[in-house]
Amino acid sequence: MPISAVAMVEMYTPTQFRVEDPAEIRAMIEAARLALLVCQGEDGVPSASHLPLLFDPEDGPHGALVGHLAKANPQLRALVAAGQALAIFTGPEAYVSPNWYPSKAEHGRVVPTWNYVAVHASGPVEVFDDPARLHEVVTRLTQRHEAAQASPWAVTDAPAAFVAGQLKGITGLRLRITSLVGKRKMSQNRGPADRAGVAAGLAASEDHRDRETGALIPG
Repeated sequence: MPISAVAMVEMYTPTQFRVEDPAEIRAMIEAARLALLVCQGEDGVPSASHLPLLFDPEDGPHGALVGHLAKANPQLRALVAAGQALAIFTGPEAYVSPNWYPSKAEHGRVVPTWNYVAVHASGPVEVFDDPARLHEVVTRLTQRHEAAQASPWAVTDAPAAFVAGQLKGITGLRLRITSLVGKRKMSQNRGPADRAGVAAGLAASEDHRDRETGALIPG
């Protein structure tokens, strides 16, 4: 059932951190895999769910996101009432210590910050219960996330009657993207020496998330 859209504020993104290339934003979404879907609840309190969503880049000017929620999930009613949702995808992120900036020794005017990757996609939401459409969504989700397995499981591996019963417990959703913002905050606002210091500091970390983030620091 289609539902009306409402306004939503865009993510704060200074120019130097903004990602403009649609292919790059698509890669960021696909690398993230899991989204945080947020909308306003019927009582005005934010409602959120963590969901794997598929990005259909050719569905509309900015593409669309598709997935499903459990029928028992209270956010389902909130989505219908709100009419619009925000899907947040995040990527590598890390704390940045001022100790890594060579400029600290020069003037001391440095503070900590956080580097991260994020994509915000928002727009009106359609929810649906058509069994064939739901089957297509879960099949596509399964194919994507089973692809790395040595012997991928398929929806058709389960008895058809069992799958049909499982589909009755979920509702599909399609978010038609009207605002798509990619952000890669990787110390672009610092000079080359400070960026090199951050990259080196993160590369030396024992935390794989720090090392992944450090690899994204521009030279």
